[in-house]
Amino acid sequence: MASIAVCPGSFDPITNGHLDIITRGAKVFDEVKVVVLNNSSKQPLFTVEERINLIKEVTKNIPNVKVDSFQGLLIDYAKNVGASAIIRGLRAVSDFEYEMQITSMNRVLNDEIETFFIMTNNQYSFLSSSIVKEVAKYNGKITELVPPPVEKALKAKFIK
Repeated sequence: MASIAVCPGSFDPITNGHLDIITRGAKVFDEVKVVVLNNSSKQPLFTVEERINLIKEVTKNIPNVKVDSFQGLLIDYAKNVGASAIIRGLRAVSDFEYEMQITSMNRVLNDEIETFFIMTNNQYSFLSSSIVKEVAKYNGKITELVPPPVEKALKAKFIK
């Protein structure tokens, strides 16, 4: 039986930190489903479709990565696609506290799906989509923060 993991996020936009977690997860699991969620508490810069297309573009050389989107409970999505695991990236202790709450709730809802935390590489420990958008908005250098297709898409959004 193939091992399937779900790697969820808003990915608005996907960063090199996200890509690091996805790539490392793809080495452990037979299939990694990167799933874009539409977080109602955030105002996204990119549409769900744009985010899916960017993720597909930057992961096209990782054959066991698939990209999808969902609404609702992540644990329900994971069960529906036959996933046995959820992959979450951690940057700092503050991430852990939040992720522990989510993981605990997911275990209450379905204790057959495990959550695996992957510590980000130190070079990305400060990196978030929000920071990238803020720097890009003011035409700052983001070349080392995001893959080239994402940099191009950000410039198209901000440079009119």
